[in-house]
Amino acid sequence: MREYAVVMLTAALVTFLTTPVVRMLAIRFGVMSALRARDVHAIPTPRGGGVAMYLGVAAAILVATRLPALQRTFDDSQTYAVLVAGGLICALGLIDDKWDLDSLTKLTGQIAAAGVMVLLGVQLAFLFLPVADIGTISLGPDLGVPLTVLLTVLVVNAVNFIDGLDGLAAGVSAIAALAFFAYSYHLGLVGYDDVASAPALITAVLAGACLGFLPHNFSPARIFMGDSGAMLVGLMLAAAAVTATGGVDPQSFDSAATLLPLTLPLLVPVAVLFIPFLDLVMAVIRRTRRGRSPFAADKMHLHHRLLSIGHSHRRAVLVMYFWAALLSFGAVALSITGGTAELLVAIAVLLVVGLVVVLSPRARRAAREARAAELAAQRERSRADHPTARAVRTRGSEARANRAAARAAETRKVLR
Repeated sequence: MREYAVVMLTAALVTFLTTPVVRMLAIRFGVMSALRARDVHAIPTPRGGGVAMYLGVAAAILVATRLPALQRTFDDSQTYAVLVAGGLICALGLIDDKWDLDSLTKLTGQIAAAGVMVLLGVQLAFLFLPVADIGTISLGPDLGVPLTVLLTVLVVNAVNFIDGLDGLAAGVSAIAALAFFAYSYHLGLVGYDDVASAPALITAVLAGACLGFLPHNFSPARIFMGDSGAMLVGLMLAAAAVTATGGVDPQSFDSAATLLPLTLPLLVPVAVLFIPFLDLVMAVIRRTRRGRSPFAADKMHLHHRLLSIGHSHRRAVLVMYFWAALLSFGAVALSITGGTAELLVAIAVLLVVGLVVVLSPRARRAAREARAAELAAQRERSRADHPTARAVRTRGSEARANRAAARAAETRKVLR
């Protein structure tokens, strides 16, 4: 565990320290987020924060190669596969951050990066279906390769879809990565996998990179992760899901008399990524019903809906954090405890509390007031940063100085 803490801290520190440098370079080379109708930020903001996150990931993996306890994670090529494919998809995202690629080009690049990851060793090996007379399916290359590529592309776009508020994608991804790490590490502790495993290392590194980036990205954000970060995070989360659950035969679990332990390899990744997947599915259904492309942008994502009912920017992000943490760590807790009645009751109570906080009239009224105050502050900052506003302030200061000088001159004449 100490070695994982070291690599997580390394990823966080390198990401945190390199993000200001990446921000300056993004401003210098014009990698900026223009204001669009669906955006909630008030001023253009640098993009490309995924470059700093990738630097943190690469540095942490380099440190892991020097730690004796984690060297077993490099016995296969899975970690290196994630590093190489992550670099490719981060580069693709950086190009999109600068020049706004079309959807088909991005999709082609995502499939290519996922294919490279599969070719280098990350592939689903088992899939359990909770259906009678089916159970565990051993996947060969004919099924494992396309399913892994499909899962990767889905997760990449799901994370990209929720990247709409300051700190939202980084925080939700950190929560998902920590939940995956807890699940993978527990599998090693109870003997289903090695404690020093590729999924545990990948998720520890990813969690550190997200946490290191979050101070720069939380509202009000000084830099966005952009597609370079969102697609990198999505690819690493997909790799974690594949390596953590696709390589373990669920029939080897104890307590085979119940269905829950057998469905955990399918339940955990679905629960951990439920919020991004839900937003993705709702967006695709909504847009196709209106005759639009599934990739056509709109302002109807889950976080936009929270803003529309009155929640402030930060409150909407914290609500999304709550739901992500409840579902992710609830599923992991079920996998560890085997689904005790007390835990199920606690999860149900938290679900009710979450609904009351989000939907109660009093909470919505307080949220609307906070949202109005936040919008007023944003407008004031936008006016203050506008060149015309600066010019007006300068002219006003000069006028006040001239009036003060005139009064002083009149006073000196009177004294004479």
